[in-house]
Amino acid sequence: MASEQELSDFLKGVEKRAFKRSVYHVRNDESALDIVQDAMMKLAEAYGDKPVSELPMLFQRILVNCTLDWFRRNKTRNALFSNFSDFDAHGEEADFDLLESYAGPQDRQEIASAEDLAQGAQTLRQIEEELQRLPGRQREAFVMRYWEELDVAETARAMGCSEGSVKTHCSRAVQALSKALGERGITL
Repeated sequence: MASEQELSDFLKGVEKRAFKRSVYHVRNDESALDIVQDAMMKLAEAYGDKPVSELPMLFQRILVNCTLDWFRRNKTRNALFSNFSDFDAHGEEADFDLLESYAGPQDRQEIASAEDLAQGAQTLRQIEEELQRLPGRQREAFVMRYWEELDVAETARAMGCSEGSVKTHCSRAVQALSKALGERGITL
């Protein structure tokens, strides 16, 4: 059973990644923060007595459910207020960059020029744009597998689908990204 300190340490350890992941899905900092806080509260209230080893998968599933709940609420609200653009939660004010900065190769000794930094930032924006164009399930599987570094089984449990579905979603995401980025002249 997780102690209060273990639960607190776990939540501190996942809060930044969970926030980034939520921003990536909902494209709004304030909404993402609400989702993460809601997921943390639900984990603490309902599963705080579970063993520490079970907390990561429980939290992932709760975070997914909270995100889906946000989309459902947002869809309902947008249906009610479809004539009022001021209520649209998908505004462009969020300037979140998925990778935050481009550091280049680890063994690089020289200081990057302004042109290199600008080119790196532009490339990252293009990659993020293409990631945003992926279907939701493909993007979710891709982010969990390659950004969150969850294995196939953990991703399948968190997404509530089979391991085969995770592999299919990831494969399709990689193919779509490869094609789209190749058309932009980006090779990784």
